[in-house]
Amino acid sequence: MLAINLPFVFAEVVDRVVAFVDDKAITLSDLEDNYKAAAKLRPDIKKEEVLNTKINRMLLLREAKKLRIEGANPDESIREYIELKLRTFIKITEDDLREFYDKNRKEFGKAEFDDSREKIEEYLVEKEVNIRLKKHIEDLRSKAYIKIQLNN
Repeated sequence: MLAINLPFVFAEVVDRVVAFVDDKAITLSDLEDNYKAAAKLRPDIKKEEVLNTKINRMLLLREAKKLRIEGANPDESIREYIELKLRTFIKITEDDLREFYDKNRKEFGKAEFDDSREKIEEYLVEKEVNIRLKKHIEDLRSKAYIKIQLNN
C-alpha cells in the first residue's frame, strides 16, 4: 500500500494559478514575469495592478480575435482593435478644439490656434479614447468570468 501512494508524496505543485479569465488561467510565474517587467518602468506598481492589466489585455485580445484582428504581436492586435472599435467613432468638432484652446490659452504661449490645432485634436482624441476604453473594459469584465486568487 505504501508503494502505491509514494509518487503522490513527492508530487509538487509546478505553478500556482492566481486568476481565471473565463477558461484561461494566469499562473504565478506569468504574473511574476509581467510584474518584473512593469516594476522596471514603475517601481511602485503593485502585483494586483499588474494582474488586472493582464486580465484587461486578455479580454481585449479575445475581442480582437473575434473580429479576426491579427497583429504582428499582442500589442499591435490590441492597438488595431482599439482603432477599429473605439477611435474611429470619435469626432472632435471645431468648437471643441476652439473651446479647449481658449480655456488653456496660457499653455499655448504665443502659438496661434491654427498652429496648435493638430496637437489639441490629438490630445482630445486620446483623452476620449481613454474614457471609452475604460468603460469598454468595465463592460467586458462584467460579462466575463473572472476569479482572482492572489495572496500576496
